[in-house]
Amino acid sequence: MRSVAIISTQPGTEALVTALEGAGLEVTVLAPRDVRADDQLLAGAYVVDCRDVSRSGLKALVEHGDEHGIAIIALVTLEMLNHVSLELPIDDFAVVPGDVAELTRRVERVLWRRYGVDAENMVVCGPLSIDLSNYRVAVDGEGIILTFKEYELLRFLAMNPGQVFTREQLLNRVWGYDYFGGARTVDVHIRRIRSKIEVRGRVFIETVRNVGYRMIASGR
Repeated sequence: MRSVAIISTQPGTEALVTALEGAGLEVTVLAPRDVRADDQLLAGAYVVDCRDVSRSGLKALVEHGDEHGIAIIALVTLEMLNHVSLELPIDDFAVVPGDVAELTRRVERVLWRRYGVDAENMVVCGPLSIDLSNYRVAVDGEGIILTFKEYELLRFLAMNPGQVFTREQLLNRVWGYDYFGGARTVDVHIRRIRSKIEVRGRVFIETVRNVGYRMIASGR
């Protein structure tokens, strides 16, 4: 998921956009007030310019990111460094004004660490690979045919390996908050996905009893 939202109204953002797009990233620029209103930003990372966002505003963005699985990279000035505490729950930060090439590489590293998405827009969990650009899934190089919802559910789990999600959370993240189907829908889709990808003794999706499901980062 190589998409980035830059939360900034500062001049000079165009150079950063150019550098990120040159690295193959999809970039959107928003003012802080527009973030929650935009439903298309459930991907990748937020690059948050703290010259435009207060500490309380940054906290709100972090909470929004946690809710939707979005990485947060803060842009701070030298004068703001004292506010970047060890406890600040962000994925990375960079000092501005600075080198856009360095920031671009930081963004790419965050996307790789958080989602396992490489420069080819691939998510890899051991022998399982997901080509995000072409909606293709393979195990040991052999293509797997999934329905769209099966693909979306598998993609979401694979991009959050090791994290446990309840059935209700998966319904909200994959089907949407306005979906009125029961949690049983998730169980049915998980069972179908397993029947297709867990071949030759492979295990990728683990059931956490009385809670939900999680993806095993490297499979087994």
